Amino acid sequence: MVPSAAFFDLDKTVIAKSSALAFGRPFYRDGLITRRDVVKAAYAQLMFRLGGADEQQMARIRDHLADLCRGWRVDQVSQIVNETLHELINPYVYAEAAALIDEHRAAGRDIVVVSSSGEEMVRPIAEELGISDVIATRMVVEDGRYTGEVAYYAAGPTKAGAARDLAKERDYDLSSSYAYSDSISDIPLLEAVGHPTAVNPDRGLRRIATERGWPVLEFRHPVPLSRRLRDRPAVPVAAAAIGLGVGVAIGLALYGRHRRARAALTQASF
Repeated sequence: MVPSAAFFDLDKTVIAKSSALAFGRPFYRDGLITRRDVVKAAYAQLMFRLGGADEQQMARIRDHLADLCRGWRVDQVSQIVNETLHELINPYVYAEAAALIDEHRAAGRDIVVVSSSGEEMVRPIAEELGISDVIATRMVVEDGRYTGEVAYYAAGPTKAGAARDLAKERDYDLSSSYAYSDSISDIPLLEAVGHPTAVNPDRGLRRIATERGWPVLEFRHPVPLSRRLRDRPAVPVAAAAIGLGVGVAIGLALYGRHRRARAALTQASF
């Protein structure tokens, strides 16, 4: 039997909240981000949910992510994480997603979580579901600080590229593999497999899924992971920085685009 895999996006597909924005409030409280950053991140969550982001916007998000995290002290971030982990990192896994993961595992498929959030954040969540394979964003740390360099940004086409690389390494048959996501930005990942499925899709992905006849699933029943996570160590430091950075960087890119569009419209009206 030729091996195959099931690739799952994380936010809004496996868990019912944004892993990227979890630390917004304490990071603002401790001065790592500004109130403006918090507002932009919240705005981004809405805009990204409504329309996603194209490849150019993804590049801007990556660059903003690097700029935002540059120079942050690892020990300061570690203190914030340790103080707020029990309150903020309590993701809710959709019961439907957990059941689907179990079905794929029973069918002999490898399960891979694919997320633009930091690997150190994504991996503990995945491991709670018995998943060891993760594709996620990685950043560089030197001398106790974030360098502002993104070693690997898991977004858009790079997710699909990483999935293909893993398939080549393990001889997966992608034509018999599955992928699940809620975002139009993950079209390349969904196109890379023979069985793409939209889960809680944003407007753009819902339209494309309808046009192409892809299955559409609605997950509505989250189950708290707090009991499963209570005996595990704190999420490593880089995860918090990367996760928050992605959320705020998306905000910077999309919020700026929205402001430029409004300015152009105002100018045209005169």
